[in-house]
Amino acid sequence: MKPVEIKKDIFWVGAVDYVSRDFHGYSLSPQGTTYNAYVVKDEKTVLFDNVKEGFLSTLLCRLSQVVEPEKIDYIVCNHLEPDHAGCLPELIKLCKPEKIYCSPMGKRSMEAHFDIEGWPVEVVKTGDSINIGSRDIHFVETRMLHWPDSMVSYIPQDKLLICNDAFGQNIASTERYADEVDRAVLEHAMTEYYHNIVLPFSPIVIKTLDLIAEMKLDIDMLAPDHGLIFRGDDVQWCLNKYREFAEQGWKKRAVIVYDTMWHSTEKMAYAVASGLESEGVPCRIMWLKSDHHSAVMTELSRCGAVIFGSPTHNNGLLPNVAKMLTYMKGLRPQNKIGGAFGSFGWSGECVKQLTEWIGDMGFEMPVEGVKVKHLPKHDTYQDCYNMGVEIAKALKEKCGE
Repeated sequence: MKPVEIKKDIFWVGAVDYVSRDFHGYSLSPQGTTYNAYVVKDEKTVLFDNVKEGFLSTLLCRLSQVVEPEKIDYIVCNHLEPDHAGCLPELIKLCKPEKIYCSPMGKRSMEAHFDIEGWPVEVVKTGDSINIGSRDIHFVETRMLHWPDSMVSYIPQDKLLICNDAFGQNIASTERYADEVDRAVLEHAMTEYYHNIVLPFSPIVIKTLDLIAEMKLDIDMLAPDHGLIFRGDDVQWCLNKYREFAEQGWKKRAVIVYDTMWHSTEKMAYAVASGLESEGVPCRIMWLKSDHHSAVMTELSRCGAVIFGSPTHNNGLLPNVAKMLTYMKGLRPQNKIGGAFGSFGWSGECVKQLTEWIGDMGFEMPVEGVKVKHLPKHDTYQDCYNMGVEIAKALKEKCGE
């Protein structure tokens, strides 16, 4: 369990969680994750963030190879979520730091999670800085990126931004740097992380990126609290990628998301896909019994259209479809065209309810939904095909074709 020196006298001392597959209780982490913590040795020694409960021994093993924990002078809490502050009470008891720095909202979060009586907490705001010897630490609040307490710490002498959840990915590996792994794997992990966690805060991401540009921060390393560290040319690549994610431009691709009882709705999905394909719009069909809702959101990041299918079940939608719609609505994706289809045996509310959900999310619907009683026949398949064609045409127009 070796620490990694990422800059002179600055070390990664975090933990790699190879087992994690359930991230924050709602998203998948198929490659595991990391809980990154960093220590800076100067006239004052500073620990930035810590690790999830259960990984304290790993953190202490790496940390003790750099500095005796009792010699930690300051602890900076950029974010108080349990995967980054889960071991804070134990560390404070062991290190007895002179000061614990956090944002104003960070103090509130700290008080909500822990008994902080007697802790030497000092609140810092955007524009505040401290000197630790040969280095300064500048603090910038990044509220709602993605918690109200979030902030980043910038060390100008090292051109280093320690950025908590921003620019993170769920990758568990022995590599520490983004340039050490396959770029396609990295980009997929970034996409997955952003579109399941950061997406609803995209307007704030754009403002934060603009703020970084306005402040003219000279950054040659981004050190997030999850995943790999960006250095050199990868820093600008990462910043550009986040802006691309946040802007959510139109894309000529569609995803069809459905669940089915006796395969009627499933058959309709394939007919819709044929219509999209005939107009040159690639698509993917995702069955919610085999595709997790976080995988759907990752796919949606590549798509300008999402088409939902469900049979009617107890005057409503099948539970997996209702869950998917609830999850997607909370993440607030923008610039999408929607569509709806489904089968029924009795009352037939499915398409009406799907249409209402799609409208509530602000998606455009260029064509009415298609529903059928019991089994689809030729006319139903033709209607589904035509819906795919019309959605494809509308999407191509949005994409400037």
